Amino acid sequence: MQKIPMTATGYQRLEAELKNLKSVERPSVIRAISEAREHGDLSENAEYHAAKERQGWIETRILEVEDKLSRAEVIDVSKLSGDKVKFGATVVLADEDTDEESTYQIVGADEADIKAGLLSITAPLARALVGKSAGENVEVSTPGGSKGYEIVSVAFK
Repeated sequence: MQKIPMTATGYQRLEAELKNLKSVERPSVIRAISEAREHGDLSENAEYHAAKERQGWIETRILEVEDKLSRAEVIDVSKLSGDKVKFGATVVLADEDTDEESTYQIVGADEADIKAGLLSITAPLARALVGKSAGENVEVSTPGGSKGYEIVSVAFK
């Protein structure tokens, strides 16, 4: 069974999602199915079919989240240090073409949110950065072509 690296924040988000699915979403869809059954013929009841489809999605997501939580390897980023990029590192990058700087924290796949500066450890950019230090350059293949970055700084916050 392969462990899934994640930060404490990511683990807490998954726990909150699981609680919401079990205590809010599941009872809600059960009520919707019950109400739709009262409308009669189920073969032509769009509300019933939509509610059953939603129930299937909720149950599948509950299983997925429970599996991820059971395999989670929570990494306390505040206890990490070093000068090389690894899981949990906050990296400042400078685009070699525009000198525009951007900051990303390397996190688990389930907590990634590029707009919030959270970069999945499985993303091509993160894989290119891992093991590198400040001052080094990396090349990343993107759908728009190859892109070059310089690592400005590596920190653990």
